[in-house]
Amino acid sequence: MAANDQEVIFNDKLDKEIRIEPKDWMPDNYRKTLIRQISQHAHSEIIGMQPEGIWITKAPTLKRKATLLAKVQDEAGHGLYLYAAAETMGISREEMNMQLITGKAKYSSIFNYPTLTWADMGTIGWLVDGAAIMNQVPLCRTSFGPYARAMVRVCKEESFHQRQGFEILLTLCRGSKEQKQMAQDSLNRWWWPSLMMFGPNDDNSPHSAQSMKWKIKRFSNDELRQKFVDICVEQAKILGLTIPDPDLKWNEEKQHYDFGTINWEEFNQVISGNGPCNKERMQVRKTAHEEGQWVREAALAYAKKQQERNKKAA
Repeated sequence: MAANDQEVIFNDKLDKEIRIEPKDWMPDNYRKTLIRQISQHAHSEIIGMQPEGIWITKAPTLKRKATLLAKVQDEAGHGLYLYAAAETMGISREEMNMQLITGKAKYSSIFNYPTLTWADMGTIGWLVDGAAIMNQVPLCRTSFGPYARAMVRVCKEESFHQRQGFEILLTLCRGSKEQKQMAQDSLNRWWWPSLMMFGPNDDNSPHSAQSMKWKIKRFSNDELRQKFVDICVEQAKILGLTIPDPDLKWNEEKQHYDFGTINWEEFNQVISGNGPCNKERMQVRKTAHEEGQWVREAALAYAKKQQERNKKAA
């Protein structure tokens, strides 16, 4: 079949909301875009374990320790689902890992900020996981089948994480004056980086237009960011916290909240590797990869031995 005919079939599937599967013909750039997006998503889940993982032993109660441990475990699972989805595109897990370790691949800028207090565990759940949900729920309808199916479970678990984080903050805000101030300080530090999670403004986003044409994305960066702000303002009122944006106000005409200008220079610096914790996060990941080498080798050797035994038995 000619390439033009295959492209017609591909576009027809998109128009009819038929998912593209790994064995289907697809444009090279569609495949490359998906590998980049899915692998970066997987990297973000794995790196995202670090800022929360350090608080497992410092959580204030046994219940908090157990729930935080379960959350970090969920994030490891999300990375696994996503790496598996990316592998269906023809890239190996090892190659993706090396892209991350060498700095060739990116991950979400939000995970390069430090977690300074217990309140950060609540704010990450509320804002960071909340922003992730806003981004990821539309991906349950993305055009690539394995990615869409992986996102169904991921979004269910992220929704639980978001509620867990909000409950942590609500408990702090109903506690002592010092506890509420801790929550406010955490919100002050995480608000703007959370807005950056949606990516550059639409005018400056190099991939958004094509991704929406291919139905990989369903909404633009600015649409999702606006929806996120509108929801968070109302949730902050329940907590009794103040969003750190003097320009935040309701726009009656637009029926949305106006908000201040994001510091895109900070965003670009963090993405480029110059954030507060970039080097720390990458060093931890490199060390874990190196120290886990013997486990990977042992697993491969065992699998090979089992395969040989099965051949002899057959």
